[in-house]
Amino acid sequence: MTGSGEEAHRAPGPLAALLIDASTEAIGAAGGHAGGIYLRSHTSGVLRLAVLAGLPGPLFKPWWRVHADRPFPVADAYRLGVQVVLPNATETMRRYPQFAAGLPFQFGSLYVPVAGASSTYGVLTVLRPAAADAAEVLPARERLTQVAEELAARLEDHRETVAWDGEPLCVRPPTAHPSGGRLGRFAWDPATGVVTADAPLHALLGVAPTEFDATVQGLAKAVSPTDAERVLAALQETAANRPPPSLPLYVRAADGGLRLMEFWTPDPDPGPAGSSRPSGAFGASGFSGASGTVGPSASSGASASSGAGVRPVRGFVLDPGPSAAGDAAADLLPEGVFCLDRLGLVAYANPRAGQLLHRPRDLLLGHSLWDGVPWLNQPDFEDHLRSALLSPDPVHLRVRRPPDPAQDSYEGDWLALSVYPGPDVLTCTVQPTSRMPGADEAAEGAAGGGADAAGASSLAPLYRPIVLAIALTEAVTARQVSAVVMRELLPAFGGRRLALYLLQDRHLFLAWESGFPPGFLAPFDGVGLDARLPGVETLTTGRPLFFDSMQQLSAAYPGIPLDATEGARAFLPLIASGRPVGSCILGFDRQRSFSGEERSVLTALAGLIAHAMEKAQRYESEAALARGLQQALLPRRLTDHPLVETAGRYLPGTQGMEVGGDWYDVVESGDGLALVIGDVQGHGVQAAATMGQLRSAVRAFALSDRPPDEVMSGTNHLLIDLDPGQFASCCYIRLDPVTGLARAVRAGHPPPLLRNADGSTRVLDLPGGVVLGVDAGARYPVTELQVEPGAVLALYTDGLVERPGVDIDDGISALRVALARAGTPATRLAGLADRLTTTARHTADRPDDIALLLATRRERRRRA
Repeated sequence: MTGSGEEAHRAPGPLAALLIDASTEAIGAAGGHAGGIYLRSHTSGVLRLAVLAGLPGPLFKPWWRVHADRPFPVADAYRLGVQVVLPNATETMRRYPQFAAGLPFQFGSLYVPVAGASSTYGVLTVLRPAAADAAEVLPARERLTQVAEELAARLEDHRETVAWDGEPLCVRPPTAHPSGGRLGRFAWDPATGVVTADAPLHALLGVAPTEFDATVQGLAKAVSPTDAERVLAALQETAANRPPPSLPLYVRAADGGLRLMEFWTPDPDPGPAGSSRPSGAFGASGFSGASGTVGPSASSGASASSGAGVRPVRGFVLDPGPSAAGDAAADLLPEGVFCLDRLGLVAYANPRAGQLLHRPRDLLLGHSLWDGVPWLNQPDFEDHLRSALLSPDPVHLRVRRPPDPAQDSYEGDWLALSVYPGPDVLTCTVQPTSRMPGADEAAEGAAGGGADAAGASSLAPLYRPIVLAIALTEAVTARQVSAVVMRELLPAFGGRRLALYLLQDRHLFLAWESGFPPGFLAPFDGVGLDARLPGVETLTTGRPLFFDSMQQLSAAYPGIPLDATEGARAFLPLIASGRPVGSCILGFDRQRSFSGEERSVLTALAGLIAHAMEKAQRYESEAALARGLQQALLPRRLTDHPLVETAGRYLPGTQGMEVGGDWYDVVESGDGLALVIGDVQGHGVQAAATMGQLRSAVRAFALSDRPPDEVMSGTNHLLIDLDPGQFASCCYIRLDPVTGLARAVRAGHPPPLLRNADGSTRVLDLPGGVVLGVDAGARYPVTELQVEPGAVLALYTDGLVERPGVDIDDGISALRVALARAGTPATRLAGLADRLTTTARHTADRPDDIALLLATRRERRRRA
C-alpha cells in the first residue's frame, strides 16, 4: 500500500483512491476551496504532500515536503498529535511566521492529524475563507475531525506500509456550481474496436445513429475535428491504464465551442450494478487529477498488463451550453480574456488573449498555463496567482513580455494582468500598458528568462530570503544553521548538493556536507587560503563564482577534481560585517544558467548565512565558557557513605545560549545523608548565581542537621530575601543509612521514584508545598517512608520527563518504566544513571537542562 506520485501516475492504487476521496470529502465538510493530505515518508522526519485538491501542484512546490520538526502548522499537527486551527491571516502570522511569510494571503486553514491507535499516518488539511476567530470554524473542525478519524480507521489495517515518497496527486474537488449543459455518454471496447454512444451523445454531436462512425477515430473526429489526434491519444493512454496528462480534456467543437471530455476504465469486476462510475471532475463521486484519473476503478489495483494489455473505456462528453454564448461574446472583447480552472489549466481564451500572450488559442486551451505561456513562469506572477487561488480579492500586476520572433513589432513590451478569483474558475484579463515605473534590469532578466539550459524552472520564489532569514533567527549552532540552509536554500533553487566551510586560522574546514559522493570533499578539508580552488578564491576575493556546467568549472580550474560529469556549481563567499567567515558551495545535477537576479538573490542569501554562522561561532564559544561555569557550580564528587551508594548526572540544554539552574547534591546531615535536587526557573548567569546561593544554603542547613521542613522553609525565606526575581523547585530527602528511614519534603518539584529490591517501581506521592521564593508563609509537610536495602531512590528535574505536547505525567510514567527495566538491583548506580539518560544524551535539541540523582542502600555486613 506504499504509494508515490510516480506510481500513482502510472497506475493509481487503492491508497491513492482512498486519499483522494478523503481530501475532497474534507474540503466539502469544512467549507474549504482547497486542501490535501500529508503522509509520513520513508525519510525519517519528513512529511510529503500526497494529495493536493483544488490547487495547481507546480505553484505550490515549496510545500510538497515538510520536516516534522519545522515550526509549521502541519508539522505541529503531526508531531504533537493536536489539531491546529488558524482562522485568518493574523492568527497565522502570530503563531507561524515562517509559514505566513511564504503565503501572506487572506485565508484560514485547518490541520487535523490522521492518527490510528498506534501510529500517526499524516495530516488532513483544508484551506478555507478567513473567519473572525476560531469559534466560527468550530463546526468545520468537528466535521473535518470525523473525516480524519474515518480515514485513519481505513488505514489502520495497513499501518506498516502507509507512506508517500513521490510527488503529490493534484485533483479537482467537486465543482461548486455544476454545469447545466448537455451531456452524452459513450463506451469503447479496444478488443473489438467498437464505440457505442447513447442518444444524448448522438444529439450533442449532431450525428444520427445510422451515420455515426462507431470507431474510436470516428468518435474523436466527431467530438473535435481540430483536436482529434489529442482526443485519440488520450483515449488510447487511458485504455492502456496510463492516464493522460490531465482530465477532463478541454477541446473545441467544429463551431469553436468548448467541450469537455472525461473517461475512465471500469472495474474488471464491477460488483453491484451501477458501481462503476466516472472519476473525473463531473463524476458522481470520484475525482480526476493532473496526474490522471483516480477513482473507484483505480482501487481495484488492476494493471494494464491484465488480459490483452488494454481495458474498455467509458466516458462522457459535456457541452457547457449557455456558456458558449458567453464565450462568443468574450471573443469580441478588445481586451484579452482567459480563464483558468483551479489546477491551472486554460479553460477559455479569446483571440485577443492569444495575440497578447503570443500563443495561438489551440496551444492554450486544455494546457496548463505554465506549458501554454512559459514566459509567465515568473516569481512575481506566481505569487499573485497564489494570492488569487487562496484569497477572495482580485490581484493586479504588470509583467514584461518577451519579443515575439514571428513578428517584427508588437504593442508595447509590458502587459497589465488582472486575476479575479472564483470558486471553480479564475478569470484573467490582459491588455497592453506602458513600461512599469521604476522597472530595472533585473525585472527584464526575470521576465524573459523562462527555463534554464536543462529545462529547470526559473528563479525560485523571491520570498525565500524572508523565510530563510526567519528560520536562521532560530538557529544557534553551526549545525542548526547548516540544517536550515539545507532545508530552505537547496529546494528553492533546485540544488542537490551543499557544502559549508568555515574559516579558522587561515584554513577552511568542512562544517557540513550533503549530496556529495562519500569521501570526495575530504581532500579539501583544512585547505589554506593560498590554494587555487574556487571555494577558497570566492572568499579571498569576496566575489561569488557561478559555473553553468562542469566543463566551465574544469576550464577555469584545470586539474581540479570533479565529483560529476554534468551539473552546475555556485561558490558563495560567507562574509559578515566585513569579516570572512567561510564559503558555501551549491551543486546542481544538471547544467543550468544563473540569471542576474538569481545571482543577486544567492549572494544576498550568502550574507544571511554568514551572519548566522558568525552568531553560531560566537554562541559556541560563549556556550563553552558557560558550561564551564555550570560545571564549577555542581559538586565535584558526591559525599560517600559505607551504607549508601549515590550517582548523579547533569546534561545541559542544547537550545539557547545560556546556562541553566538545575543542581543536585549529597550532604552529610548528622548521622544520615541529605539527598537534594533543585531547579531554578529560567536560564543565564542570574539563574546560575541563584542556584549557587541556594545550594550553599541547603548545604548549611543540612550540615546543621535541621529537620527537612525547616531546611525547606529556611531556604524559601532566603530566596525571598535575596529577591532575585526568580523562583525554584526543590526536593529534599534525609535518609538514615542504618534503618532506611527517609523523611522527604518537596517544594513544587516533580515527585521522586522508588524502585524496590524486587524490581517493582512506584511514584512517591509526596504532598509538598509551593515553589521556593513565592510565599514567605509556605509550609512544607514531611512524609516518612522506608527504603529497603537494594531499593533505588531516583530524584530528577523536569527536563528529563517533559516534552513539548506531551503531558508531564506521561513522561514520569515512562521514566518509571525505564527505571524498572534498566537493570537488576545489583546493577551499579553509575551504569543505571547512564541508561536512564541515554535517550536525552542522544537528543540533538534539548530544550532544558537535565539533572538526575540516584541513591541506594547497601546490605549491612554482619561481623563473624
